[in-house]
Amino acid sequence: MTQPPSQQPPQGGFGAPQDPPSGAPQPPAGQPPAGPPPAAPPQAPQTPPPPQGAPQTPPPPQGPPPQTPGTPPAGALGVGVPPPQAGGYPQQPGQAPGQPGYGYPQQVPGPYAQQPGPYAQQPGPYGQQPGPYGGYPAQPQYPGAPTPPGSGKGGFLKGKPAVLIGAAVAALLVVGAGTYFVVSGGDDAKDDKPSVAKSGDAPKPSAPDDAVDRGDGEGTGREADDDLNAGRQDGEAKVLFLTKNDVDLPRGGADVYGLWTVGDTVAKGMYREVAGYSAADGKKKWSVPFDTELCAAPVRTSDDGKIVIAVKDSLGEKAKCNKLQLIDLKTGKKGWTADIPKSTGFFSFSDFTLAISGNTLTAAGTGASYGFSMADGKKLWDKPSDGCKPYAFAGGPELIAAASCKTSDYKVPQQQVQSVDPATGKPTWTYNTPKGWEVNKVYSVSPLVVSITHREDKKWSVIVLDDNGKLRSQIDGGGDEYDVRCGGSFVVFGQNLEGCTGVAADASAFYMSTKPTKLTRGTNEVVAFDLNTGKAKWRSKAGPERTMTVLTTDGGKVIAYMPASWDRGGAVAAIEASGGDPKVLLQHPTSTAKIENNFYSPKMAYADGRFFIASGRVSARNDDEEMETKTMMAFGN
Repeated sequence: MTQPPSQQPPQGGFGAPQDPPSGAPQPPAGQPPAGPPPAAPPQAPQTPPPPQGAPQTPPPPQGPPPQTPGTPPAGALGVGVPPPQAGGYPQQPGQAPGQPGYGYPQQVPGPYAQQPGPYAQQPGPYGQQPGPYGGYPAQPQYPGAPTPPGSGKGGFLKGKPAVLIGAAVAALLVVGAGTYFVVSGGDDAKDDKPSVAKSGDAPKPSAPDDAVDRGDGEGTGREADDDLNAGRQDGEAKVLFLTKNDVDLPRGGADVYGLWTVGDTVAKGMYREVAGYSAADGKKKWSVPFDTELCAAPVRTSDDGKIVIAVKDSLGEKAKCNKLQLIDLKTGKKGWTADIPKSTGFFSFSDFTLAISGNTLTAAGTGASYGFSMADGKKLWDKPSDGCKPYAFAGGPELIAAASCKTSDYKVPQQQVQSVDPATGKPTWTYNTPKGWEVNKVYSVSPLVVSITHREDKKWSVIVLDDNGKLRSQIDGGGDEYDVRCGGSFVVFGQNLEGCTGVAADASAFYMSTKPTKLTRGTNEVVAFDLNTGKAKWRSKAGPERTMTVLTTDGGKVIAYMPASWDRGGAVAAIEASGGDPKVLLQHPTSTAKIENNFYSPKMAYADGRFFIASGRVSARNDDEEMETKTMMAFGN
């Protein structure tokens, strides 16, 4: 079901396009990004990188797209979306000063910040509207993509070009217009067959006791910073633990998957291991090793605390990300294993992304999509839509797909948002985005809040859909710029649809964090938007020289993280769903502020009154430094 063309979004919104008429053709998405160029080891920033805003809104579609189905020109990639958004929380630096990691990817401003679009002066309900999001969502750049101006003071679509440095994860061989092949390398440059972890009892943890400082005055045994709580002042939360790296990493380091909190366990994966730690003291409870690298993981666990990890099928540059392993995060026990069917042709380069909804695990990429039973790993369905094929899913209480459709003009993509039955893979309803607009992220599945972008025009919009897939509202961002970060390193073909910070939603509102007023010692606000009208309901200011990033909603409150600076600990705060000033739940110690501030591209989780923060990527210049790298920290009362 689609919205009738006569229904207009509310005036003053920021460009959420209305539905085109049903029966519109289904073109494939535009040109996908190729892999990032190698990055030199960065120096640690002393100030946070500038957060990104969003560009001006598009005009409403002028009738249905032309009925000219066909295939893209030779050399074009039939499906593509903007690359996943740059990882990292904007208020933290990279490595500590003087200790840049080898091959460490830098956090950089998004490439599409504030460039004028062709519709800026166009008549109609969208043509004269201000740019409410203040810039295109921050994303890592890909070779050959435009580098529009950066954000400038006074609104969106102004400023200077941004400097972009990709993560050093692949080299590119250009073989034709718009076509890239991935040529990767590293320490493991052979095609040995892997041995995926077998079913059975949880393996014993490999972490030595001296890898954890439990804040008890005994230290880690490896250095003299000893008791992390020695300098704790009245009213400050306790440091529950600080862990250090115990994994022998490849050159360039490795990305971190997670964090997942299940009961009294906090778990994460990195390189060739998934490990569970005690949420109370950080002691490693269990470890699941692999012979090859982790390459994909869902953002959410199943309702009973299980996760499915994807690992590569071999070592070296020809490895494919297609081996699945179920792990019970409460116990570390391994369950079933399964293979994702291999794609053929050019789409064999596609990276699959994983999501869990109900009893179904989905694996989706540009070439195909599949559903697997969480009970036994058996394939339930594949390619659930003939005309428009899902390339990514968002899980949780609902299963939402982003689908790309065939078109005669590969530069003008046609995409859909679908609600999918997890058991059958069949769409229960479909929302067609206007021509040229791509599904970028799902900020919330229930209520359904979706970010869509127009790559050619460098524009961004956030829309709310109802339970039948009809346009419920468009978010009216006014004149503010918004700070949304969606984590994860560069994915060559494919993107996780979920896992963003700076946004959350509940039954009463959608919440977004604004951009800080300045890079250091600035402040910002959390803005609540009415789901039915898209209009702002209230604002809550972080306070002098503090900023807030929305993490989640819990018990009728908005939970936000106030990042640490070099001389003040971070904090976890709550805002009532009805508005008001933030109330600090945990004030982290000033004595450990520098440690907290130094986690690179951090992963964050708040559960049961505890706050966990971990580096999103771990890297070092040598083995000695590698084993001294701080990887995860927890706070509580």
